Amino acid sequence: MNQRRLFGGMALGMLGALMLSACQARQEMLSAPVVGYNHTSAAINRFSVNGASGPNLGAYEGGGTEVCCGVLPRHWRSGTKAVVAWQKDPHPYAYGEWKEKPFSDAWNDRMKEHKQHYSRHRAVVDIPQYGETVCALQVHFLPCDQVRVSTTCYTPGNPKYPDQAYFETREATTCPAL
Repeated sequence: MNQRRLFGGMALGMLGALMLSACQARQEMLSAPVVGYNHTSAAINRFSVNGASGPNLGAYEGGGTEVCCGVLPRHWRSGTKAVVAWQKDPHPYAYGEWKEKPFSDAWNDRMKEHKQHYSRHRAVVDIPQYGETVCALQVHFLPCDQVRVSTTCYTPGNPKYPDQAYFETREATTCPAL
C-alpha cells in the first residue's frame, strides 16, 4: 500500500514538473496565423513556414485566408530565420485549354502528366525584427523563386504596410542562376 502511495506521489510530482516546464516553454514562443501573397504567374499549391501550413495561392493572389498557426520566439534575436517550403505549378490554368472531358480517364491521365511539372522549393530567410506583438507570419512569393517573410500587423491596404514594394514587382523573363 505504501509503495502505491509513493509511486502515485512520484508520478504526480513528475507530471506537475512536466506541466510547469511545458508552460515555461510556451511562454518562450508566440503563435501567429500564416498568410501568403503570391506575386507570380505560377500557383503555389501548398506552402509551410517552419512547418506550419499556409493556404493555397493562385497566380497573383493572396491575403484574406489565414491558417493557424506558425510559431516564433517570443523575443526576436538577430539571426531569427524562417524555413519556407512550397510546391509550385508553373501553368496553373493549363487544364482550361484541354479538350478532354473534365475528370474523364483521359483528363485524369493528362493531369498526372501536368503534375510532373510541379516543382518543390525550400528557402531559409531572415525574419525582420518584431516587437511583443506578432499579428501574422506573412509570406511573399516573389519572381525567380524568391521568398520573404514579415510579421507586420499592417495589411497591404494600410500606408504603413512595410512590404508594399512587393506588389509593384514584375516577373522577369529570365531569372539569374542561383
